Amino acid sequence: MEVRVDGKVAIVTGASRGIGEATAAELLGAGAAGVVITSRREANITEAAERLGQPDRVMARVARADSVEDADATVAAAIERFGSCDILVNNAGTNPSAGSLADVDLGAVEKTWAVNQLGPLLWARACWGGYMSRHGGSIVNVASVGGLRPGPFIGAYNISKAAVVHTTRQLAHEFAPGVRVNAVAPSVVRTHLARALWEGIEEQVGATHPLGRIGEPEDVARAIVFLASDAASWITGVILPVDGGVTGAAAATSLGA
Repeated sequence: MEVRVDGKVAIVTGASRGIGEATAAELLGAGAAGVVITSRREANITEAAERLGQPDRVMARVARADSVEDADATVAAAIERFGSCDILVNNAGTNPSAGSLADVDLGAVEKTWAVNQLGPLLWARACWGGYMSRHGGSIVNVASVGGLRPGPFIGAYNISKAAVVHTTRQLAHEFAPGVRVNAVAPSVVRTHLARALWEGIEEQVGATHPLGRIGEPEDVARAIVFLASDAASWITGVILPVDGGVTGAAAATSLGA
């Protein structure tokens, strides 16, 4: 089966590198008519657009994940430039709040939750109000296996991603039948954001995954494009682990398998 998004227009937040940039590239390869990529830093998003090429189909915008105004303006710009806003990928995320919940810096926690937890809702609302409520569409949120189970060191991040999981299910209920809302839940992926989890210990971390390696941005991007495409037209409210088998193995262990 070939997954296609021919003629569709997508917005990918946090697309200056990693999973976001890989998703933009996969969307272009799958036939997207236009892809709007965002980042809060102009130099980063401009460089990503240059790497993607195809300036007739790529638009770079400076936008903050936690800004209502930036979300609304980006949706309007996508429609003005490309004529529609069919797909939203809520990929932007941050994690400045490592540490125990008992003593982690609360300012960092607030930032983490504003970007990771509130951000996807703001952008979903912007797409819904600006286009999708009348024309339909597909939203894919990037959650995390940390949102499915607790873990050490990044508790505030995990809580924010657990909120993404429930936001996905709630929006899938509220936006149906015209708009599908799903999420991916990656494990450790070779990205700048996650480098503290794999850099210098990649072999050991990979060995904790049943498939024997950490993820690559493209592994997650391909799953995102599938969920965004019409190939997944009867799928909504799903949280798809893209994790090298770690959640499935954990479930099997808990059942005594």
